[in-house]
Amino acid sequence: MAANENPVKARMAAGEVALGMNVRVTRSGDVARIAKSSGHDFLFIDMQHALYSVETVGHIANTALGCGIAPLVRVRSCDDANTALLLDNGATGIVFPDVNTADDARRGVDRAKFPPVGRRSAGGAFPNFDFEPIPVGEATARINDLTLVACMIETREGLDNVEAIAAVDGVDVVHVGSNDLLLDMGMPGQFGSPEHVAAIDRVIDACTAHGKVAGLGGERDLARQVDFIRKGVKFVTTQTDLRFLQIAATNHTAALREALG
Repeated sequence: MAANENPVKARMAAGEVALGMNVRVTRSGDVARIAKSSGHDFLFIDMQHALYSVETVGHIANTALGCGIAPLVRVRSCDDANTALLLDNGATGIVFPDVNTADDARRGVDRAKFPPVGRRSAGGAFPNFDFEPIPVGEATARINDLTLVACMIETREGLDNVEAIAAVDGVDVVHVGSNDLLLDMGMPGQFGSPEHVAAIDRVIDACTAHGKVAGLGGERDLARQVDFIRKGVKFVTTQTDLRFLQIAATNHTAALREALG
């Protein structure tokens, strides 16, 4: 990855959709190469729901840096103390789950961005630049530009406050977590329902008004993904590594058994 470019931010700045693979079970950095060769722009490494150590995430992130795909990490909350540590060791973006207010979003930005945007501590040499010694002022300014901050809308409260969340300086993406949002709305699994569509439309409108990018997660139906992208969503998680493996394995074994009669 070029030291002056985050492929996700570059793709979205060009008005194109950035596609990411959720990573939940893979422990090898090879998943970054697989994601890249399968047409993805970023990894969405899940430290909220998967059993990853920070060291494992660091190894995956550094492989991703080396092959030109952006390693983004979903941490446990906007107050996760590991946020800066992950960014110091290869991650180029943080996804904050369950962001319900503008204050939540500001606390996330504070952890993910250096001053004057946030309050992140400067740790010295950075893998983003292959540990090349760069003056701290230049390095922190460049990393602030490269680092992506995504805030997830996963509750009715977050949706009610989405306009204020989208207005927070330092937030790049407002990302709908469809599974949890529908669960909180009392409509688990009702993807594509009028209420689900209206929620995503509201996030798109809020992002458009404040110059941010709308994101979509949890929705795996291809036709609906296409519809939402055409409406303005530019940050989409396609599927998890676990589900990709299940789908391919199931399809192959089913076809083999059918062929054998």
